[in-house]
Amino acid sequence: VPQLTHLLSAAEKVTSLGKDWHRPCLRCEKCNKTLTSGGHAEHDGKPYCNHPCYAALFGPKGFGRGGAESHTFK
Repeated sequence: VPQLTHLLSAAEKVTSLGKDWHRPCLRCEKCNKTLTSGGHAEHDGKPYCNHPCYAALFGPKGFGRGGAESHTFK
């Protein structure tokens, strides 16, 4: 995540994981989807979307096996 070099206005700032982010910069580490404050998961201080990324990467093994929610990452 790039370091912010200027002040954020209230309209463009979102606080998550103990930091202030530009709204479009708060993205899932895996799929790059834009996230909302409090509407995502965290692993090792990095943001992830809850589904499918966090669940597939860090959830119980066998998550969504064979069903509509099956996701595999390479």
